[in-house]
Amino acid sequence: MNITYYGHSCFGIELNGKNLLFDPFISPNELAKNIDATTVKADYILISHGHEDHIADAVSIAQRTGAKVICNWEIHVWLNNKGVTNTHPMNIGGKWKFDFGNVKCVAAAHSSSLPDGTYGGNPMGFIVESDEANFYYAGDTALTYDMKLIGDYRKIHFAFLPIGDNFTMGIDNAIIAADFIKCRKIIGMHYDTFGYIKIDKEVASKKFENAGNSLALFNIGETKEF
Repeated sequence: MNITYYGHSCFGIELNGKNLLFDPFISPNELAKNIDATTVKADYILISHGHEDHIADAVSIAQRTGAKVICNWEIHVWLNNKGVTNTHPMNIGGKWKFDFGNVKCVAAAHSSSLPDGTYGGNPMGFIVESDEANFYYAGDTALTYDMKLIGDYRKIHFAFLPIGDNFTMGIDNAIIAADFIKCRKIIGMHYDTFGYIKIDKEVASKKFENAGNSLALFNIGETKEF
């Protein structure tokens, strides 16, 4: 399974012959200036919540690729009103079988509004279940005790967790989250993009290592096999 990092919380994942794109925020991101959003592949776009730093390129990429967008009801309506009609609305607790595998929506403790200021519905995380691997994409979230339910529900092979602090949980809470979901292989996201969320990568990696976990921090544009 190849994973490509496009900056901030945006990842592309090749899974069972399909390209999944999470939280597309590329063209406004100064750190991703070497990424051409018009060349990014997507068969599915999964959007965790409505904030611009997770949805900025969703309309343009969806219109260019024809990708199906998986999101909550409110974002589904917003996208439909912008001409993106290939959408699949979901909500927390729901699960659906797609041709690449299953997607289950789980709670994320955050806020959500759309770029035009309208209500963005409840933020979510995603558990993706497939015959290749099961993984958890947390979206923007605080540490919550509900994460223990994820570890009890399914074997998670790797997880994308926010580590930038200030707007989401930081490094120390992400280590606790890894324990809650019973997953030792963590991919960091939502860090360094803005001044509020700058981290010391060496310190972060050492803290995860000391806790018996591995923390993968991608360079923007880098592809790794998991």
